[in-house]
Amino acid sequence: MKNILKILKKFRAMRALNMYPILLGTCLTITACDSFTEVDFPQSELMGTAVFNDAASVHAAFANIYSKLRDNVLITGQTNGLNVLLGLYADELDYYGVPGEDAETFYRHSILASNTEVASIWNDTYNLVYATNSILEGVQNSKELSEMEKNAFMGEALFIRAYLHFHLLQLFGPIPYITTTDYRINKDVKRLPENEVYPILVQDLLEAKTWLTGQENYEHTRPTAQAANALLARTYLYQQNYTAASAVASELINDGSLNLGDTTEMVFTATNPSTIWQLKPEAGNPTWEALTFIFEETPAFVALNPELVASFEAEDSRRLQWIGEVAVGNETYFYPNKYKTREGSGDEYSVLLRLAEQFLIRAEARLYLGDLSGAKEDINRIRSRAGLDPTVANTVESLKLALENERRHELFTEQGHRWFDLRRTQRAAEVIGPIKPNWKATDVLFPIPEMELNLNPNLEPQNPGY
Repeated sequence: MKNILKILKKFRAMRALNMYPILLGTCLTITACDSFTEVDFPQSELMGTAVFNDAASVHAAFANIYSKLRDNVLITGQTNGLNVLLGLYADELDYYGVPGEDAETFYRHSILASNTEVASIWNDTYNLVYATNSILEGVQNSKELSEMEKNAFMGEALFIRAYLHFHLLQLFGPIPYITTTDYRINKDVKRLPENEVYPILVQDLLEAKTWLTGQENYEHTRPTAQAANALLARTYLYQQNYTAASAVASELINDGSLNLGDTTEMVFTATNPSTIWQLKPEAGNPTWEALTFIFEETPAFVALNPELVASFEAEDSRRLQWIGEVAVGNETYFYPNKYKTREGSGDEYSVLLRLAEQFLIRAEARLYLGDLSGAKEDINRIRSRAGLDPTVANTVESLKLALENERRHELFTEQGHRWFDLRRTQRAAEVIGPIKPNWKATDVLFPIPEMELNLNPNLEPQNPGY
């Protein structure tokens, strides 16, 4: 167990190498596959789009993107994913790994513009944006695909493009929103202010929802109109468009094919009816989340912050079912146990979007719209499922805190929700400042990778504090 970090890194590298033959085909059609600003192609060189002669080839291209997300990029359950890095950056995880590792700089709030994990997040995510645009253009240009097939694939691509940009926006603030594979356009790309990125995100998601309507995926491993709605509701919430956020979340809550359920016991199993979108592990393997988080002795990399564990009410089933613990001598360590199968294949998939978040989105939207009773109703639906009594909060301020706590307890170590919540509600300084000695107000954004600024001065200025 003490070598788990080395094993995970080795496994990650092996998977990455195994992906290169597949990824290479995409990179050959995507200018600047290593870094979207760094390759100096001739002016006559255009970004090639993928050529699709049948639906199977499009499915294979999408499968490559999903495998990269699952195994290596952005929201992977591995140690380089947002579950871990933002869990360390916020107040969810404590670091027990090798001193000086890049992951420790997230925990210590000592990130530099040269940080390799930050550079990987930027480059690898934009590589997938390019791959997605290549698919989108290839589908649009295909003479072999039916209109029905084209519509479904375009919706899927637009959703992925929005999903990737959404996370980049939360991490870096102003970002380029890449919508083409044309090198002549992309070589001098500039960052857009956050208030200009959000409308593009919304437009992509609205189009995705339109194209995906009527498309079904019973395993929820491919995006559907429900997934587009789920991310759209979250995007509206982050925009503080509370009327739209409440309306879209309500569409999902009232969707008869989704069901929150009455217990927290099976939430992360593959067939749970509250799941909206999830990634299937590689055949014969457990989820990366289980491999990364579960330990049986002194933690070798990360463990849950004891203060987070102590913040749960004693009867909260999420504390009992989603948190594991290991006693070592006089010490007790805690770990996220949402995913429980650590060996072989199980019945768990990596869940990215689920119905519980929609209740919390609607609760927050209702609260800011002045519907306190509606907000309490949604909060209490989540609490009831966790075996808890209704909230005693009954004022705007007390309900804000109650909602923050429910989000913290429901969504811990899931794709950076906790950090994103603290940032967007401007609570990061108040919550993180007292527990992170190196905290600075400018830590609300990551630095733009140093190499990217050197390669493309149009990405200036650097984010404050770096």
